[in-house]
Amino acid sequence: MKPADARAAGRDAAAIAAYDLRKNYAGAAEGTGLNGFDLEVAAGTVCGLLGPNGAGKTTAIRILSTLLRPDSGRASVAGFDVRTQARQVRERIGLVGQYAAVDEILSGRQNLVMFGRLNHLPATGARRRADELLERFSLADTGAKPVGEYSGGMRRRLDLAASLIVSPRVLFVDEPTTGLDPAARQEVWSAIRDLVGSGTTVLLTTQYLEEADRLADRITMLGAGRVVTEGTPEELKSAIGGDWLDIVLTDPADVAATEALAARVASGEIHMDAEARRVSIPVAERTRALVTMATALGDAGIEPVDVTLRRPTLDEVFLHLAGGAESTTAHAGAST
Repeated sequence: MKPADARAAGRDAAAIAAYDLRKNYAGAAEGTGLNGFDLEVAAGTVCGLLGPNGAGKTTAIRILSTLLRPDSGRASVAGFDVRTQARQVRERIGLVGQYAAVDEILSGRQNLVMFGRLNHLPATGARRRADELLERFSLADTGAKPVGEYSGGMRRRLDLAASLIVSPRVLFVDEPTTGLDPAARQEVWSAIRDLVGSGTTVLLTTQYLEEADRLADRITMLGAGRVVTEGTPEELKSAIGGDWLDIVLTDPADVAATEALAARVASGEIHMDAEARRVSIPVAERTRALVTMATALGDAGIEPVDVTLRRPTLDEVFLHLAGGAESTTAHAGAST
């Protein structure tokens, strides 16, 4: 919410709120850290925090989870100030870092019991909670196995389970599926959806734009330590206007000629992928563009494999907003 009065009205309802947060690191490149970061996340929702490496995502998570003090600005989590009420914040949050924090020698159940005891649960309560979480994350059948025998997706689900030992109201999840295969990513996404369904608020940082599109109710994009834009996935896709016409060609030699023809209907920058033999064209009038391009391709003797009209993707939103070298880095990370 941009207007000052709307933002003020929403502060009490926000599970996570940050206003003009700043954090600079001595000797770091200009633009790293946070440089006036603002954020509001409604309770019981998922907010995706996107940005290339160095944009400030992890710094924001560390400040909001009380692991790092900001240089200036204000922030609260679950209604408590991260500076002056850090203990109360920590009692109400969970944190899942980029790498699994579980012990590979112990079994899944032993890990969860250990985390329960570290969170001051009595022995019986820790065992009961461990069994509940193993069941909740579909790990009951493997709970007795050493974690060293778990797949990547199982480890991340166990890491999520460990963060929920004390049923946090707010969960910070920092790049949860980095390095996982597609099947394991789906497992983690399913687990996060279940958490939100039970009322947990999630702040998710990721470089995978597909991940944010699948999980997030709202998305905040960072660049150089400040918010570039924010909104629902659909709002962000609509922001760059219109639809896209994707043309996949049989012959790679036809890509350049198709790009030249596409200038007749393009409402913005045309994207080419020579390796995939694909030309993507932003269009304002979808039906006219489709007919015009089909006619032009036929006249030129170019026969495409496929012609598709679609909505923009978050990858294209990111490229549109970031621009230059920074956007190339972000797009590469999102496409991994």
